[in-house]
Amino acid sequence: MGPPLKLFKNQKYQELKQECMRDSRLFCDPTFLPENDSLFYNRLLPGKVVWKRPQDICDDPRLIVGNISNHQLIQGRLGHKPMVSAFSCLAVQESHWTKTIPNHKEQEWDPRKPDKYAGIFRFRFWHFGEWTEVVIDDLLPTINGDLVFSFSTSMNEFWNALLEKAYAKLLGCYEALDGLTITDIIVDFTGTLAETVDMQKGRYTELVEEKYKLFRELYKTFTKGGLICCSIESPNQEEQEVETDWGLLKGHTYTMTDIRKIRLGERLVEVFSAEKLYMVRLRNPLGRQEWSGPWSEISEEWQQLTAGDRKNLGLVMSDDGEFWMSLEDFCRNFHKLHVCRNVNNPIFGRKELESVLGCWTVDDDPLMNRSGGCYNNRDTFLQNPQVEMNRKFRLHHLYIQERAGTSTYIDTRTVFLSKYLKKGNYVLVPTMFQHGRTSEFLLRIFSEVPVQLRELTLDMPKMSCWNLARGYPKVVTQITVHSAEGLEKKYANETVNPYLVIKCGKEEVRSPVQKNTVHAIFDTQAIFYRRTTDIPIIIQVWNSRKFCDQFLGQVTLDADPSDCRDLKSLYLRKKGGPTAKVKQGHISFKVISSDDLTEL
Repeated sequence: MGPPLKLFKNQKYQELKQECMRDSRLFCDPTFLPENDSLFYNRLLPGKVVWKRPQDICDDPRLIVGNISNHQLIQGRLGHKPMVSAFSCLAVQESHWTKTIPNHKEQEWDPRKPDKYAGIFRFRFWHFGEWTEVVIDDLLPTINGDLVFSFSTSMNEFWNALLEKAYAKLLGCYEALDGLTITDIIVDFTGTLAETVDMQKGRYTELVEEKYKLFRELYKTFTKGGLICCSIESPNQEEQEVETDWGLLKGHTYTMTDIRKIRLGERLVEVFSAEKLYMVRLRNPLGRQEWSGPWSEISEEWQQLTAGDRKNLGLVMSDDGEFWMSLEDFCRNFHKLHVCRNVNNPIFGRKELESVLGCWTVDDDPLMNRSGGCYNNRDTFLQNPQVEMNRKFRLHHLYIQERAGTSTYIDTRTVFLSKYLKKGNYVLVPTMFQHGRTSEFLLRIFSEVPVQLRELTLDMPKMSCWNLARGYPKVVTQITVHSAEGLEKKYANETVNPYLVIKCGKEEVRSPVQKNTVHAIFDTQAIFYRRTTDIPIIIQVWNSRKFCDQFLGQVTLDADPSDCRDLKSLYLRKKGGPTAKVKQGHISFKVISSDDLTEL
């Protein structure tokens, strides 16, 4: 079963439809009336707006005519360009558009059963972490009989116009659509996780390995049901929709409809002087102005292929407006790449996505404020909400901690950060630029390995009868093990796969295993709340083996608050405490202890 469905305005589609059919009337939505408030910029329109139903606009109206992806979409006189691009992108993947337009055949007009039509439709959007169903009537704004907003070149097709109306209702009015980016819209249509890639900063035309890494990422995204689109930036408004030397339009978004790595046969290897072709297929939502460079419809590359070659290689085009490009030309010509990953479903039972709903709040008690602003506000920054995978208590000071990465503050609805991180514990601090403001936020973490996410709410261990009886913590210790070097290797050809176990009483933290090295870099961190410094911290190094792991040595630390906080290096010893016999190898580490439980 999927996640529960939220009903917008608590409107129930089936009940409303049955009421209308019983009363032999067409539905008129009382929560989104056909009037100026639903538009909000009616004063800007050059004529009088009349709200009409599809049956009053054309003969034989349809929700979808034929294949949803085969018709070009037009933005209309006040249509929103990113909206049309998002429609085109949505239509590429059936698994997405059938979720946004549920039971589309059941909603379709049937001229044989006019009494079954009630002028009511439903659409679903991923809204702030929940799938939300929005019910609308089919009254659409027109001027002189023409739709004001988006429409299809198949003049009796209305899925996009009705979907746009439902989206406008969800956000409050049609004018609310103007401030959205294409990734905002696609995320709301599909629940995907969107990332915008700057193609020029990526230097994909200069760095061959980066180019092929990009191809692998795009291929994986596309084959998993993700959506991809791209655009060419225009330096100013005058150059919007201006054609480039190769027939592409500036300021215009193209949809990726296929991506392939093609192995060529012997004959074609000689023709193209390559064993593989890396190709992408793009679509212009407007159905015109196609690419005119290599692999365009009339280029010499196609003349080298027979019809059989094209079919075998999968180099086909399903409609007008589609064209193929090589990966090299794709990277050279486009500036922005919008990658929307499909992360809704577990893969082989493993979730790729974790999310948490939180809020920035203001309180009279400074310790309870959760709106600390950006990093410039050093005194309040760590009052922001904190989310972590394994840590128990909140961070309280910045100077001790290492920063793994940060996003740029920009005035958009969604902020995305992509980082390659070593396995370990990381504290995430969602922030707004200004402090002292209130708002809700949704934090989503996409990872190719399992993660555990939770909000840190406690400043320090709670005082309770249980921990008083056992002894309330008096010292907090943070230990970071940087490396283990010169480890024991009994035989020249022996494989050593070291990992760390950091212990304090009954608690322990394990590092990832480092493969085949006697000089391992770990940067593994652990935090312990100790009742007394008489409870030592033990750092052990082990060799991961198939049947029985091998002990390589350990160090034992008092970790007193008075100890030096600089980087240290100690030789490994056998088990038995700080005076045990020395073994081969040493570890580098830093220990910080404090009797102020909120320092770390």
